Amino acid sequence: MLIVTNLSKAYGTQTLFDEASFTVGPGERLGLVGRNGTGKTTLFRMILGEEEPDSGEIHIPRGYTIRHLSQHISFVERSVLAEACLNLTAHEDGRDETYRAKTILAGLGFAQADLDRDPRTLSGGFQVRLNLAKILIARPMMLLLDEPTNYLDIVSIRWLTQFLKGWKGEMVLITHDRDFMDSVTTHTMVIHRGRIRKMAGTTHKLYDQIIEEEEVYEQTRVNEEKKRREIELFISRFRAQATRARSVQSRIRQLQKKEKMEKLATMETLEFSFNAAPFPGRWLLEADGARFSYGSSGPELIRDFSIAIKKRDRIGVIGKNGKGKTTLLNLLAGGLAPVSGTITHNQNLKLGYFGQMNIDRLEPEMTIEDEIWSVQPDRSKTVVRGICGAMLFDGDKALKKIGVLSGGERSRVLMGKLIAEPANLLLLDEPTNHLDMESIDSLIEAINDFEGAVVIVTHSEMILDAVAERLIVFDGSRVSVFEGSYEDFLARVGWEDEAREGDEERETTAAPAKSVLRKESKRLRAEIVNDRSRALTPIKNRINEIETAITEAERQLAGDNKALIAASRNGDGKIITDLSVAIHEAKIRIDELFDELEVITTQHDALAQEFEERLREI
Repeated sequence: MLIVTNLSKAYGTQTLFDEASFTVGPGERLGLVGRNGTGKTTLFRMILGEEEPDSGEIHIPRGYTIRHLSQHISFVERSVLAEACLNLTAHEDGRDETYRAKTILAGLGFAQADLDRDPRTLSGGFQVRLNLAKILIARPMMLLLDEPTNYLDIVSIRWLTQFLKGWKGEMVLITHDRDFMDSVTTHTMVIHRGRIRKMAGTTHKLYDQIIEEEEVYEQTRVNEEKKRREIELFISRFRAQATRARSVQSRIRQLQKKEKMEKLATMETLEFSFNAAPFPGRWLLEADGARFSYGSSGPELIRDFSIAIKKRDRIGVIGKNGKGKTTLLNLLAGGLAPVSGTITHNQNLKLGYFGQMNIDRLEPEMTIEDEIWSVQPDRSKTVVRGICGAMLFDGDKALKKIGVLSGGERSRVLMGKLIAEPANLLLLDEPTNHLDMESIDSLIEAINDFEGAVVIVTHSEMILDAVAERLIVFDGSRVSVFEGSYEDFLARVGWEDEAREGDEERETTAAPAKSVLRKESKRLRAEIVNDRSRALTPIKNRINEIETAITEAERQLAGDNKALIAASRNGDGKIITDLSVAIHEAKIRIDELFDELEVITTQHDALAQEFEERLREI
């Protein structure tokens, strides 16, 4: 058990913690959340003894072992397997534990051929994976994991999720992936407004509670402020009257006893809103039989790839690291040319491309403001400063030079440039790497609101579930287009590695009858998913049509109202009559559309729930 009592920490005028106390009890898996810069990593460093608190105590029982995921790379053995096995304890059965080490390494994406490699020759991402494997193999009493999924691909994240669900010891986890956290933790703890708060349950439960409490606080503060002003007005009005002296003194004492409730500071959040360029055609981009490899002797990363991307498409690009996802985005963007086949851009295509490699193209000597301004030099300074503020570079922060910014800040500058330029196709290569949970929620909302098409490379199943309607899948040696959601993909196809692991498990542990049952279960799930798609797709399409009609009607209504005001000023009776009729009819139409939307949304949710229950029964 870890016990933290009255912990305080500040840097200059910034207070991270103010007399914070909490415990991590036996078997608790704790998700640690809070906005970037609130002190999550600092708390880890204090638990590890790498940094001292200003006051308070962190009590760790004698003999209580803690391991943390370190970004510091230091290897002593000459093979990946030997390095991973360093943390096996002497009293354990070496053969069995070596097998366990191999299982964990495989789950984190290491191939059999990698086990004999010198760990120093691994890429930076796989070196961090090896560090993660080492602490999992060690089986400490407590795990401290700071963004463990940053260097993992989607298949490895799925494996790690299952592994951590079965973790018997304690754990404190920092991650920007809300679904990953909620799926593996038992409790959630937030650093919010300089205080730490913990409760059993998910991030959604905790944040809902905080929002509700702050709404109550603000309403109470407004009421108390109103009463205070009334008392102050009474004192001011009757202070000079001797007959009211006792009442005035009573109210003065009342004010002195009542502590003034301060208004809660506004919490800054990135505000995404992509600027859509008009597109009159149907197909933005088409690829036909595209092939690509780096050099004549390099492996063929893209083979016979074809796709047509239309307006409003939402396409997720998924697969293991190093398989060609970023390369594919570069091909679609025109930064690379296919070895054979074609990639054709529509003449009206306006492309917006966010890639981590593009961060290096920012000019170190330019200011944030100038970098964002360079996208569209004819924009006003007010508009540019507004974009800077939306990316949390308000005021003089916008005058910082790129060269002094952190990687996360540069990523926000790049996102600001993307927002500044109108586009009808966005190519997003892991845009959430430096974002906190609130900012990721904002990004998802902006993607869903964007009028153009989006192709996004991500390892986050939460984002895929929220936005992707089609998929480009890198699995095994293939790249293919899957027509359906990520949930459909898992139910109907699934990952090749997971299928192989299932086959191996059945061969070694399962009876033939169980194998047949598994196949039948998968067939039934696929049937239900297909039925759900057939039932819900027309309803979803109608919902989209209604929402579009409401937006258009409200836009027309706003225009008519402005015209009515102008006509009233001019005294034009006929126009006033015509507009009044049009406005009345538009309001009726909007009400009818909202009524239909409510009915059809209820129908959709009921059907979706019915299919979910059928899937859970299998």
